[in-house]
Amino acid sequence: MRKIDEIKAGIAVIVFNEKNQVLLQKRIDVGLWGIPSGHIEIGETVSEAAIREMKEETNLDIRIKKLIGVYSDPLSQVFAYPNGKVVHFITTCFLAEITGGELACNSNESLDIKFFDLQNLPENLLNMHPNWLKDALAEKEMAFIR
Repeated sequence: MRKIDEIKAGIAVIVFNEKNQVLLQKRIDVGLWGIPSGHIEIGETVSEAAIREMKEETNLDIRIKKLIGVYSDPLSQVFAYPNGKVVHFITTCFLAEITGGELACNSNESLDIKFFDLQNLPENLLNMHPNWLKDALAEKEMAFIR
């Protein structure tokens, strides 16, 4: 295993629209598409972080519907940034619904943001995100721990 510089707590939020399309963002830090996600700040709960990150990155207000899973496996949760820093993320992933706001791309964090058909996802998708999406679509009551 490569040297890991730090471990961080993160969140991810999966949102579908009325056409059952999934919301993805093209991240400015790595130039890849992915499920909206981010870091938990000191003093925040995971749900507060999820709500804040969605507002910052998409301008959407959300209500968390359920916990999809907690992901910590270094095989899928270690991420190398272009600056060379290697981070092991422990990510709490939620399913949420939109309650307000108007979809907008925050140019500080995203190159683009839009809904995709599940059969037509972009090829340049972050490697761990298809697993999170698969778990969200599994429609299980219990959360996944991977």
